[in-house]
Amino acid sequence: MITWSTLTFDEKREALARPAMKDSASLKATVSQILAEVQSHGDAAVIRYTQQFDCPSLTSLRLSNERLHELAEQVADDVKRAIQIAFNNVKQFHEAQKPADIRLTTTPGVTCEQRFTALDTVGLYIPGGSAPLPSTVLMLGVPASVAGCRRKILCTPPNQNGEIASEIAFAARLCDIDEVYLCGGAQAIAAMAFGTESVSKTDKIFGPGNSFVTEAKQQVSQRADGAAIDMPAGPSEVLVIADDNANADFVAADLLSQAEHGPDSQAILVSPSSSLITAVQQAVEAQLATLSRNHIAAKAMENARYILTDTISDAIAVSNVYAPEHLIVQVGNARSYLPAIQNAGSVFLGAWSPESAGDYASGTNHVLPTYGYARNYSSLGLLDFMRRFTVQELSKEGISNLGPAIMTLAQAEGLDAHKQAVAVRLNALAQECDQ
Repeated sequence: MITWSTLTFDEKREALARPAMKDSASLKATVSQILAEVQSHGDAAVIRYTQQFDCPSLTSLRLSNERLHELAEQVADDVKRAIQIAFNNVKQFHEAQKPADIRLTTTPGVTCEQRFTALDTVGLYIPGGSAPLPSTVLMLGVPASVAGCRRKILCTPPNQNGEIASEIAFAARLCDIDEVYLCGGAQAIAAMAFGTESVSKTDKIFGPGNSFVTEAKQQVSQRADGAAIDMPAGPSEVLVIADDNANADFVAADLLSQAEHGPDSQAILVSPSSSLITAVQQAVEAQLATLSRNHIAAKAMENARYILTDTISDAIAVSNVYAPEHLIVQVGNARSYLPAIQNAGSVFLGAWSPESAGDYASGTNHVLPTYGYARNYSSLGLLDFMRRFTVQELSKEGISNLGPAIMTLAQAEGLDAHKQAVAVRLNALAQECDQ
């Protein structure tokens, strides 16, 4: 247990430090080499890396639409119903985010507009690993569909048999995704960023992944020939603020729900109650023993922090400094503290709002900024799959009214051609009046 009020500035910073990322120099070099290979050799390089890391017998990247639908039909009925419920809620929440165009007359004869349009081609990355993630398919596929993206490309690593989980196939079909490619890792990001013989170049890449995926996304986003990305990302994390009336079993379960994601995940409890912290620590140990992924969660909990503050307000201040991906507020009248919360990817209010709800089916998006990026990045939403642009239209009246001010500003900046572009029009209007 860490007593916050006794720490120095440096000790506070250390208490909130994230687990160290992998060797960045080595990681950057490896990913850079993979990107170069894919850019030079296209499908052949992607297949070679996929054979090395995922499926030795793979010979083709594209999963046929027929096989996609066959896999989707293999999903158990109860799982289908659960995915459908999640799909409906996520779709409803993202449809409510549709922006309205703006049209405004700023000066008589001058009309300005802001319009929104969907990105044309988007790349959706679904991690593989030890568990299928149909929920991530929904979190990416639903807003892409609602936004109206013309082409939705999904990449996910195949298993040893060259297949994908039937749950992923079912979710992809719900989201009207027909282009599914059997590749993962940095090579999949490279394929979507640069394009190959099979995989079309995308405008923007979405989705979480391991350190290689994250590094690949960062690298391609910095290249003119690459692609934009949704956000920087790191390991999963949760911070729970709880008072002395919180249910210790609830809090422990919430901490462990993030810890089971991976050994580099981080779970933090901040509370003004030492007795609650002690009870949660005991509950964590008891619940760990029951988890199928307890070897992963136990490793992650080595990075856990239990921080004792003087007040709930102090706990919120700690959270704002940490800027967690997930913030759970298990205190009395939790909503009253919402205005004080500044930095969090997603907030879960009250004892009955587990982080799992947002991960799966409440309707909000579970793709969130991690590693402190919640200070300046937002949770994924519909607008991330769209771009806005402006329109301006000036009539003769408009250029007459606004032209002198434009010319004055252009002259003040020493840009004669800008001034001349207005002057020739005003001169033409003057000649019209003289005739």
